[in-house]
Amino acid sequence: MRFALLALLSVLLSACAGRQPLLPPGASYVAIGSSFAAGPGLTPYIADTPPRCTRSTRNYAHQLAAKRGLALVDVTCSGATTGAVLDGWNELPAQVAAIGPDTRLVTVTIGGNDVLYIGNMMSVSCRMVAEDKGQPTDRCRAPSWPDEAGYQRLGASLDRIAVEVRRRAPQAILVFVDYVSVLPPSGTCAATPLPADDADRLRETDRRVRDLTAAAAKQAGALLLKASDLSRDHSACGTDPWMNGYPAAAGMAPYHPNLAGMTAVAEALDRLLPR
Repeated sequence: MRFALLALLSVLLSACAGRQPLLPPGASYVAIGSSFAAGPGLTPYIADTPPRCTRSTRNYAHQLAAKRGLALVDVTCSGATTGAVLDGWNELPAQVAAIGPDTRLVTVTIGGNDVLYIGNMMSVSCRMVAEDKGQPTDRCRAPSWPDEAGYQRLGASLDRIAVEVRRRAPQAILVFVDYVSVLPPSGTCAATPLPADDADRLRETDRRVRDLTAAAAKQAGALLLKASDLSRDHSACGTDPWMNGYPAAAGMAPYHPNLAGMTAVAEALDRLLPR
């Protein structure tokens, strides 16, 4: 199945070969992804959207659209998996359904929820904080670590997303944006209450998601914004963090980008994209 999808993508890329992508003011822009794109905690949220999606008016998509004068359709949703992007999620339609032939830009930040990256990080931190305070841990969910099959499914789903974007919007610029760094390259700090072994395990999950995202972008001939590299010195442990720690300040989402992180991604996209 994956080989058939990749073959279709190759045909679509060939059809688009030689075209110079343009992104003039007023161009249609569709933002798809999970919470690292949606912006939980960064109020105000977009009116008349599902409250659980927490789509911020200050997420990177909105900031980029304002910079470039783009016509944004933001269908990002906190908690979304690649399945929500491709097939829908309960009452929410597939995020790719927002993409049409007139779409000229699509950004994608997705995949962490497929392998419970941030969910596991919060579960482990919840337990560690509770234990340190002598409190019961029964309110903390146990982590569920991904297996190799889970990573393989994620890779195939990222490829499918690229195929769907190309099929629905052959002239669109497709940009995969990976995850802003949560943890420093080694060690932990007060803002990341994690046992050393679990922190390393979570870094490996992050690495696998980043590698699969990069592979999907390369296969699709898409652009890749490595927000992970951009934010390497701005983890939750950094002196100038772009990431909330655990627990987060009131109203903020733990282990999610703060406003500085979202702004940095928007500015990097602005530099990356043609005019």
